[in-house]
Amino acid sequence: MAETYQEGSGAGADFDLSQFYQIFFEEAGENLDQMEQMLLDLDLTSADDEELNGIFRCAHSIKGGSATFGFSDVAELTHQMESLLDRLRRHELQPIPQMVDVLLESADASRSLLARHQAGGHGEAVSTTSLVHRISELAAGRVPSEAPAAAPPPPPPPAAAPAQAPAAAAPAPAPAGKPAAAGQPRQIEIQVGPLERLEQADAIKELFRDIPGLGSIRDLPASQPNTRLFAVETSSTQDDLLDLFAFHVAKEQVQFRDPSASAPPDDVLADDEPTLVAEGGSTETPYGFFNGAPGAPNAEGSPGAATAPQPVKAAAKAASAESKGAVQAQMESTTIRVDVKKVDQLINLVGELVITQAMLAQNSRGLDAGAYQQLLAGLTDLDRNTRDLQESVMSIRMIPMSIVFSRFPRMLRDLANKLGKKVELVTLGEATELDKGLVEKITDPLTHLVRNSCDHGIEMPADRLAKGKSEQGTITLSASHQGGSIVIEVRDDGRGLSREKILKKAQERGLDVSEQMSDADVWQLIFAPGFSTADEVTDVSGRGVGMDVVKRNIAALNGSVEIDSAEGYGMKVSVRLPLTLAIMDGMSVGVGDEVYILPLSSVVESFQVNANDVSTVAQGSQLVKVREEYMPVIALEKIFQVPRFDLNKSSNIMVVVEADGSRVALLVDELLGQHQVVVKNLETNYRKVPNVSGATILGDGTVALILDTGGLVRRARH
Repeated sequence: MAETYQEGSGAGADFDLSQFYQIFFEEAGENLDQMEQMLLDLDLTSADDEELNGIFRCAHSIKGGSATFGFSDVAELTHQMESLLDRLRRHELQPIPQMVDVLLESADASRSLLARHQAGGHGEAVSTTSLVHRISELAAGRVPSEAPAAAPPPPPPPAAAPAQAPAAAAPAPAPAGKPAAAGQPRQIEIQVGPLERLEQADAIKELFRDIPGLGSIRDLPASQPNTRLFAVETSSTQDDLLDLFAFHVAKEQVQFRDPSASAPPDDVLADDEPTLVAEGGSTETPYGFFNGAPGAPNAEGSPGAATAPQPVKAAAKAASAESKGAVQAQMESTTIRVDVKKVDQLINLVGELVITQAMLAQNSRGLDAGAYQQLLAGLTDLDRNTRDLQESVMSIRMIPMSIVFSRFPRMLRDLANKLGKKVELVTLGEATELDKGLVEKITDPLTHLVRNSCDHGIEMPADRLAKGKSEQGTITLSASHQGGSIVIEVRDDGRGLSREKILKKAQERGLDVSEQMSDADVWQLIFAPGFSTADEVTDVSGRGVGMDVVKRNIAALNGSVEIDSAEGYGMKVSVRLPLTLAIMDGMSVGVGDEVYILPLSSVVESFQVNANDVSTVAQGSQLVKVREEYMPVIALEKIFQVPRFDLNKSSNIMVVVEADGSRVALLVDELLGQHQVVVKNLETNYRKVPNVSGATILGDGTVALILDTGGLVRRARH
């Protein structure tokens, strides 16, 4: 098929398929991700039909696209995968772990092949000969010797013969006591299931009750769990019945059987065999006659040929077409592919719009409300619409954490197998959303933390049993919103950190440590460059490069990392990140003639303070008592060395801000208001400034610094 599109003659040869390559690569990547997730979630003891069909559809889509674009190596590999999956979904084979392994390896090989094609054929060629051979062996039912013996597969259903083949023309004997005359109803058995709720099958019984001429139905004892078995007398064909049943149960859950052992099942008939219209409007699949054969019942010219088709068939086809149309319309309208640069440009334009709106709002404050009522009302609407627009545009860049978490089950499965450990991954808060720019940059640090938990944290199964734990360790990935930040936690129930071992390693490396250090300070030592507690270097870890990179990367995102551990019980690493890097709500405060912006999500409260309420402690540090709680006081005037031209004015307002679980009180001159601010990267345009996370442009065109509340809190701690 590939040569027909690319090298054929005529119009096909002039048609350039390369313009669709990028779309194909993206869709193929999504299909591979989906296939991998479904394979990892597959329950081998009771594989669900819908899951097997979903995996098969993914492989089929990749095969079709690869063949169309001429990627024959990908098409051949996915064709072999498709053959194995087809036998699995038909229940001709019992799924075993070796099949999941070879399908996952094939998915990886497909990624490599596609990446090579995407790079224009550059890169090392990937050999799939071994994979194809293993898939073929498994598809043929030859299981490797180390695999557990699979249950004997059920006999495969007879293959459907072409309508024009002589074998299809052989008449099939009718069920006992039922002549196969046109218009005569036939008896069949219909098995429906497995079903989540058995009452779903009651809708099928209602169809026979509500549709005149469909036939009769009665219950039979079911031989398999979660299934229903019916005895049906009908003159409708299998396709008509399937089209009707599809509105209530999946077609894959319906099986037709002939109660007579001598009669073949109804589904051996070819799909394109003609349906004859009998007298009285009933339809019957012909037995042993070709189209237009002399003497065929209801052949052209016979009285029955002019009879109108049975209403059941027409209604079923119309309903089926309507259902397919609805699904098609829904699929077309759910998503649209847009280049990220276009979204970023849109966000920048919205940011400029926010600045312009702030300028108009500030310049309109002195206007007479009576004389300029309509103008002020329009500015109020502009304020509201600008905020709604900003929230809508920002939501475009927000991506659920499930996108990040989805890559870890496969990685953890492979790593646990390599290390000989049993590990379960639990994910919480997958729906929590994070800015796309942060998602791309947080993936690598999280990958290292998960690998670290599996390698250093989780013990070997025998060691866990000796300690009274279950032999299977648990690593938990969770994400949640806390104020204006997102907190991602990596927890394990392994051995935890050893305080003595870390201090010993630190002393060997010449670090300044002491036995009086708090646990939190000791845990921070593992972030030192080149620090590792591993006894030997492996391909997984031990070189001491990793945790320092994790902390540096997260710090570059204005985030922080905290560690909590209990030896013998496990370890928790908390990563705290800002929700977005573009637009935020802020509170502007005045210190002298300067204006600073505090992230509104960090502000807890503000109050006026008397000089007597502030206590001075050692080394000139100040504390203020707020409702039985003492907080450190930070005077912004001193930190930023703000010049004071009005000596009579003093700072007597405190704003309590919270970050990293701690609170401090900032001493300022005045509160100027709350408004949206557009965050501009100060480091890119100038340089990194301590205690400042960015800058913004105010409505009057001046620049105000956005304070780093996390940095101020850490400063107060030390």
